[in-house]
Parts: sequence; C-alpha cells; structure tokens
Amino acid sequence: MLIREIQKKDNAEVEALIRSCLIEFGANKPGCAWTDPNLGCFYEVYQNEKSKYWVVEKDNKVVAGCGIGPLVGAENVCELQKMYSLKEARGSGVAKKLLDIALEFASVYYEKCYLETFENMVAANKFYKKNGFIELDKPLIETEHYACDVWYLKNI
Repeated sequence: MLIREIQKKDNAEVEALIRSCLIEFGANKPGCAWTDPNLGCFYEVYQNEKSKYWVVEKDNKVVAGCGIGPLVGAENVCELQKMYSLKEARGSGVAKKLLDIALEFASVYYEKCYLETFENMVAANKFYKKNGFIELDKPLIETEHYACDVWYLKNI
C-alpha cells in the first residue's frame, strides 16, 4: 500500500470512500461529514500551508484517507479530518502510519489535535485512545458536526 498526498484525480474516489464508510456506520445523515459541501473537492480544500490530506492507494484504488486542517475558533488546535478506511485496509497497520504522518505534519503548525467521531465506530475509538487521544465530555467548540457523539483531544 502506498501513502501519498491527495491529487485532483482522487476527489471522486475519496468522496466514495467516505460515503461508503458513513453508510456502513449509519452516519449518512445531516450533522456529520455526509453533508459536507467540500466532500468531492478535497484536493482543492487541502491546498493551504496548514492543511493536508493523504490517501492510501492499493492496486490503483484509494482505500483510506486522512486529513489535517485548522479547527476554526480554537487557537493552535488542528482537527484530524475525514479519517476513513475501507474494510480491505483495516487491520493492516496503515491507519497508524497515516496517523503518524498526519500528526508529524500537524506538529509543525499546531499544539493540539482534536477529532469528532461516533460511539458506534468502536474500532476507531479504541484506535484513537491507543494512540494518545483523550476523550472529552463535550465538543471542544461547536462545529457543523453536531451529530457526532464522541470527541478527543491530543497534545502534539
């Protein structure tokens, strides 16, 4: 599997990847990534200095992805954004590699990393805790992802 920065040609595949995972976990609803207007144009969204999105490619197919971007309204805090993987990439260790790359990038610009997810994404929650994210009682700030029900923060 190859980890690389997103390219313009990846936009449709990344959107399909994310929508597939959201459907799998019943998160195809308002208040989460499902209604994100930028879902199909990540290449363009992640073209600024403090943001980046990576994809994992296997057999010329995007099977996972993860981004870092500023958490608007929170100083020196980034957000781990749109970290999803298809079943075929899960358990392969690629999520840890993606997270390490993302946090290394984030540490150049930010002091903390925040993320929002769903309680029913059990494996993802275990993964975040195992990698040093601390669960919060409530969102760090109010975001457009009001449907999310678990929040994490990590010093980087």
